[in-house]
Amino acid sequence: MSTIEAVISDFGGVLTSPLFHAFAAYQEEEGVPLETLGTALARVAETDGANPLFELECGRMTEAAFLARLATQIYDDVGRTIELHSFPERYFAHLHPNEPMIAYLAGLRERGYRMAMLTNNVREWEPRWRAMLPVEEIFELVVDSAFVDMRKPDPRIYELTCERLGVDARRCVFIDDVDVNIVAARELGMTAVHFRDAEQAIAEVAAALEASGDPARD
Repeated sequence: MSTIEAVISDFGGVLTSPLFHAFAAYQEEEGVPLETLGTALARVAETDGANPLFELECGRMTEAAFLARLATQIYDDVGRTIELHSFPERYFAHLHPNEPMIAYLAGLRERGYRMAMLTNNVREWEPRWRAMLPVEEIFELVVDSAFVDMRKPDPRIYELTCERLGVDARRCVFIDDVDVNIVAARELGMTAVHFRDAEQAIAEVAAALEASGDPARD
């Protein structure tokens, strides 16, 4: 195994509470089944020829346009007007920092590891998620899909992250909670940790760092 020099982490679901919990809370408050949202997204993708969520996360669609398009499709599907423009506020109200994971990564930065965040996100949400954790104290680099016109699991966004870090993919540990993102990272040669909970992920990252045999960071 190559000596690990860098740790690259996802944001939502790794450095925060599970994203599903936030969506479920919104569903309960608004009374909109998640299947309704999923069906609407699929219908918009079929009609418009592009997945609106992917367009949003690549910065090619504004948050306002995305929510308006989705609301229109839901109305067409179920005959009910859904107020979606308050979704970001309500979503982030149910999203909480994963303190053990944040503390662990901060400790890795102090030990000398190169640290980066690689996130599929929404351009308009950047002030919200940056306010949730000490980004600059932990990460020297943030690659946000909404600002680079590509998203995970596109190999190019991993390559861009490594290029900006100046670290070979084989010398990186990547942490994410989505399986396809993990698969893409491994195909590029990264050591990838599929996040399920903080204790499991921290143990796997620590084992990978120890196995890489870097005595300077023991």
